[in-house]
Amino acid sequence: MIFFYIFELILIQEVKTMFNKETEYALRGLVYVQLQQTKGFKPGIIEIAKEIDAPVFYTGKIMQRLVKMGFLMSTKGKGGGFYFDLSKPDLPLKTVIRAIEGDKAYTGCGFGLKSCSDDQHCSLHEQYAPIRESINTLVSQNSVQSLARDFKNGDDILLKRG
Repeated sequence: MIFFYIFELILIQEVKTMFNKETEYALRGLVYVQLQQTKGFKPGIIEIAKEIDAPVFYTGKIMQRLVKMGFLMSTKGKGGGFYFDLSKPDLPLKTVIRAIEGDKAYTGCGFGLKSCSDDQHCSLHEQYAPIRESINTLVSQNSVQSLARDFKNGDDILLKRG
């Protein structure tokens, strides 16, 4: 009985922090850049880090990585900062998550096993599969731009960690 209680606590913690820190910061940073771009601004690393409540150095590495991946553009110097190429389509959350974490969130075992499939699976497989599919649908149907639009339209989303 105690094993299942401890396992439940671990599972709750895992769902609470579904993605790694880099992914969380990347997603919040991208939404912040989009929000600022709609106001005509190109935020810099220090501003982004402050607004998403992340370390400046780590934010800088993440934002530069997002530029290298082609998700963002940046310019240096006065008036520089990060921005989206408006000629590109909206950026799905799934694309960002997959680029940073791979497919683990969409294919991983709910129990954390390396090998878990329909043929040979853990005891959580049947219950976890719909959760994994819901996550996949959620991140496929939402984009950085749609989250920014929701925020701009009065949604109570906060970019800083609670």
